Amino acid sequence: MNWAAIGAALLALAVGFGAFGAHGLRNRLDAYSMSVYEKAVFYHFIHALGILLVALLARTNAITLAGQNRVAWLLLIGILIFSGSLYALAISGARILGAITPIGGICFIAGWILLVCEVVRVQRG
Repeated sequence: MNWAAIGAALLALAVGFGAFGAHGLRNRLDAYSMSVYEKAVFYHFIHALGILLVALLARTNAITLAGQNRVAWLLLIGILIFSGSLYALAISGARILGAITPIGGICFIAGWILLVCEVVRVQRG
């Protein structure tokens, strides 16, 4: 997969979702829902940058291509579940969606820990 392109596309989406929240939802959501939406955008943005970083690390041989794929998939799944559930929660108000948010958070944590392991493993060679 072209993780650099996927990371860049996810960054564009994060900016678009942020602008939509700031301009399209500002007067439609209460303060709590707006803060949930903003948190979704923030984590989406940070982890899309992470995917882009992982692609760059693979291109510089700091991690393997297999490691890149494993880490990037975890970060992508994290964005979809964590940020996706928070976007849906903020817009719909269905608080039950918050129950799946931690699964995305676990994917984020696992992705970053796996990145540490990959970098150390490649460095030890």
